[in-house]
Amino acid sequence: MNDSVATEQRPARTKPVRRVGDIVFGGASLGSAVLILLTLVGVAVFLVIKAMPALTADPAEISGGKGFFSYVWPLVFGTVVCSLIAMVLATPVAVGIALFVSHYSPRRLGAGIGFVIDLLAAVPSVVFGMWGMAVFAPKLFPLYGWLEDNLGFIPLFGEASASGRTILTASIVLAVMILPIITSVSREVFLQTPRLHEEAALALGATRWEMIRTAVLPFGMPGVVGGTMLGLGRALGETMAVAIILSPNVFTWNFIGSGNQTIPAEIALHFPEASGLRLAELIAAGLVLFVITLAVNLFARWIVDRRAEFSGAN
Repeated sequence: MNDSVATEQRPARTKPVRRVGDIVFGGASLGSAVLILLTLVGVAVFLVIKAMPALTADPAEISGGKGFFSYVWPLVFGTVVCSLIAMVLATPVAVGIALFVSHYSPRRLGAGIGFVIDLLAAVPSVVFGMWGMAVFAPKLFPLYGWLEDNLGFIPLFGEASASGRTILTASIVLAVMILPIITSVSREVFLQTPRLHEEAALALGATRWEMIRTAVLPFGMPGVVGGTMLGLGRALGETMAVAIILSPNVFTWNFIGSGNQTIPAEIALHFPEASGLRLAELIAAGLVLFVITLAVNLFARWIVDRRAEFSGAN
């Protein structure tokens, strides 16, 4: 009896009312997500179809006469090494600038430094390339000579290039180019650190650096990784700056000597006059770069997801 009365008195559930604006926004969001996925799949299918002639051609017909792998390997090496060196050089500097702007500098000084850093992102890549070739590369030649004289027994620092147009020069220029991206993302993430976390660390007797090390850096690490991967993505795909600085495609382990090339620069330099099998080679090289970039982004997503449990509510 009581159960039946309780059942009768229980209010009937009503379906939530969906407004027209919610329906339109939800449909637009779903359509945008599907469109991005279809675009990615379309690009991948296009690259595979157009690259198939180069992947299945006789090795003697490929540039260099030793097959597609022998042709693309120096390009992959130059692309990955150049981007990794740039990331290693830029990330500590960018994180240091972001910490100084967000937790050390006065507000006006920090705003000015942040504005100058952001301006670097507006400089065209061709300007960086011309600066690296005409100004920066000659200035680095004395350093390369010192490395050759003192560390020449290491294959990475063999005979130095007299022009200074080396993969190390290109990497330093790329580091300057990706610095604003990593700095901006890291700065915004550090500023979002919960104030209670910082005050709790200071109240326990921590110095400012100990507070940053125990509260700010753990909270902002996923954002730093994300900003670093964004910078790495730009470094992997950079074309003009690298094409202007580097020499033709010759594989070498020597970072201060002439040689090496990247996939984007190779495509930019040879695509306009390419046709037939040569065009398929360049598209196949672009497919390799597509796979590398996709793998890097998936790896970055995996790193960020591993730290997703840490939040301001913890």
